[in-house]
Amino acid sequence: MIKKIYFNRFYKLFNIISFILIILSIFLLLFKGLNFGVDFKGGTLIELRTTDNSIKISNIRDSLNQINLGDVSVKKFGTDSDYLIKFEKKNFNDPNFISKIKKKLSTSLGNGFEFRRVENVGPKVSSELLKSGIIAIGLSLVAMLIYIWIRFEWQFSLGAIVALFHDVLITLGIFSLLSLEINLSIVAAVLTIVGYSMNDTVVIFDRVRENLKKYSDIKIFELTNISINETLSRTIITSATTLLALFSIFFFGGEILKGFSFAMILGVFFGTYSSIYIANPILVFLRVSQKTILKEDKD
Repeated sequence: MIKKIYFNRFYKLFNIISFILIILSIFLLLFKGLNFGVDFKGGTLIELRTTDNSIKISNIRDSLNQINLGDVSVKKFGTDSDYLIKFEKKNFNDPNFISKIKKKLSTSLGNGFEFRRVENVGPKVSSELLKSGIIAIGLSLVAMLIYIWIRFEWQFSLGAIVALFHDVLITLGIFSLLSLEINLSIVAAVLTIVGYSMNDTVVIFDRVRENLKKYSDIKIFELTNISINETLSRTIITSATTLLALFSIFFFGGEILKGFSFAMILGVFFGTYSSIYIANPILVFLRVSQKTILKEDKD
C-alpha cells in the first residue's frame, strides 16, 4: 500500500517561495558579491594558535597593523586559541617573508603563539583557479543538460535544469548573505550538489515516465504526486544517511571542513526539495501526458 502524502497541494506555495529566494540570491550576488578566499583572490593565509591566554584578537590585529601587509583580516578559527589571519601582501620573492612576520609578532606578543599553517597564492594562480572553478561548474551543468536531454523528453530536461540552477543559485546566495568564504572546497561542494540534485530528480522522473505509460487516465498533476510517494522511501533514506555523515563532518571535522560540509548540507536539502517542488511542477505546467511520451518514443 503506497502512502498518500499530497505534495501537489503545495506546488504553488513553494514555487512562490523558491521564486522569492532566487530573486534575493541574484540580488545578493550582484550587489554584495561572494567572499572569495585566498584561493581566488591571492594573498597569504596564516593559521595561528596561541598558548598564552593573555593574547587577544585585538593584540594580534594591532601587531599586524604595524607591519605593511595591506588589508589584514583576523578572526577566530575553531577554538578560542586559534586564529585565521589573511592579508593581501604577496611578497613571494622573499623566502624569509613569513619568518620576518613571526619575528615582528614575537617582539610585540612574546613567544606564546605558533604558526600551524601558511598558504601563499599569487595573483596569476588565483585568477587561473577562479577561472577553472567557473569553467568546471559551467561544464558540469552543460553535461547534465546533455544527459537529461538525451535520457528524457525536453519537458523533463527543462524541469531538471531549472532545479539545478535553483539549488546552485540559492546555495551561493546563502553564502553571500552570511559572507562565508568561497574557496576550492566550496567549488567541489557545488559540483557534488549538481550531481546529487540531478540523481534525485532522475529517480522521480523515471517513475513519472513509467506511470505515464501505465496510467493513461490519470492527469500529470496527480501522477507526479503518485510518483513522488512511490520513490519517497528511497529519497528519505538517501538524504538522511547523507545528512548524518555531513552533520558529523560539520560538528566534528574541524573549522577547515565547515564551509564544505555546510555547502553540502544545503545542497542535499535543496536538492531533495527541488526534485519535488521545482522539477515536478514544471511537468504539470507544461501539461506532460502519455501522448508526449508516445510521440517521443515514435520519433
